[in-house]
Order: sequence, then C-alpha cells, then structure tokens
Amino acid sequence: MKSVSSSGMARSRATDVKVVTVNAEGRSGSKPDFVVTEEPMEIRAGAPGLEPESVSVTMRTPGHDFELAVGFLFTEGMIVEPSDVETVKYCELNGEEEQKYNIVTVGLTRAFDMALARRAMVTSSSCGICGTESLDQLLTCTTPVDRESGPRLTTSVLIGLPDAVRKVQPTFDRTGGLHAAALFDAQGKMKVVREDIGRHNAVDKVIGHCVLDKSVPLTQYGLFCSGRLSFEIIQKAAMAR
Repeated sequence: MKSVSSSGMARSRATDVKVVTVNAEGRSGSKPDFVVTEEPMEIRAGAPGLEPESVSVTMRTPGHDFELAVGFLFTEGMIVEPSDVETVKYCELNGEEEQKYNIVTVGLTRAFDMALARRAMVTSSSCGICGTESLDQLLTCTTPVDRESGPRLTTSVLIGLPDAVRKVQPTFDRTGGLHAAALFDAQGKMKVVREDIGRHNAVDKVIGHCVLDKSVPLTQYGLFCSGRLSFEIIQKAAMAR
C-alpha cells in the first residue's frame, strides 16, 4: 500500500480565541484561550479505472485525517481488509489553499458498492448516523458478535481506563472539551488513542489506524470511548472486531 503521512500536514486542532468575562458588578475583562477546531472533511473513494467519488462529508477536528477516512470506509463496509487500500492522500486538484487539507481521497484496489456510500452522505460531529437511509443497510455488513471473544478485564483495569486515557489527551489539555477513543488490551495497555470533537470520528481514527498498520481484526482489544456509547459506535466496534 502506498500512502502519505498526514501527521505534519493537518490543520490546527485548537483555535486561539479571546474570552470576554463579565462579573456580577458589571466589570468586564478578557483573556486568551483555546477552543477545539471543527472543520468539514470530504472523503472520496476511487477504484481501479474509475474517478474518485465523494462518499461523505464529516465535521471533524483536524488531525489523523487519513486514519479517519480509512476508518470510516472500513466501518461502512467499503473496505473489507487492509489490502483493499492502495493510496491515501489529500486532494491535489483543489485550487483553494484554505481547503487543501479538508479533502481526502482513498484509492482502493477493487470496486466498491456505492449503495453503502449513499447511506451516510453527510455526517455531523454530534450525530454521524443521521444521514442513514435505512437500518437494513446499516446492519447488512455486521454479523453477530461472539460473546466469548475479546479480552477479560479486571475491575481495577476497567476503573482505571478513564484516567489512563485522559493522561494522553493533549488537545483536551488545551481546550477542556474533546472526546477520545482508545484501544486497550486485557492489562489496560493502550494500543492507540485518538481525539476528536465527535465520538464517532475518534472511533474511526482508532480503527483506521489499525487498518493502515494491518492489525485488524481487533478481537484481542477493547474499545474505550468518552461520553455515551451510541448505536453507531457499537456498530463500528462490531465491524472492527
């Protein structure tokens, strides 16, 4: 697989702002602060002999964009195994410098089903599944999970996960408002941790990382996610197990 690292090209994950405060006496003041960056990212997918097509537009926090694109396509069933990915790159044809790193094209080694792509054309940072055309399509690629598979966790490992993940959230340290997803083993050791303003994006980044380093399926790992575990996140975890 040929790929280009997105680590040094990504846009800033935090934006500096001026916070204005007003106290009970009506006196105002200001101080610098940081808020999480949120920008749209278009994901395009191409197959041999075919021009890339737009698959989805998601609102995300910049950073690990290639992992996000690959993870999204994998959990949608458009990528089945790591060898399906030929190239991952930012769009080189867009003339607007401002949007240069907001379009990611994934070149696949085989054709894909556009019906899978159409089921979730636009996703937001709060609700990635809102564009789904039907629940039947959502469940097509997901098979029942073996309850006996996966790591067995002790109480101490389980209770310690939130603090362990929190210690490796650099963007949260700056902004105080960001979700995280992490893969961990039975001893609580982290394989990969990713941050994003959207939980589902953070999960896609984690899964995409594992697709790109050819470590899927992930049966031996558990998935930690900050906030609630939505139907969509459970479905993504099932696709990557």
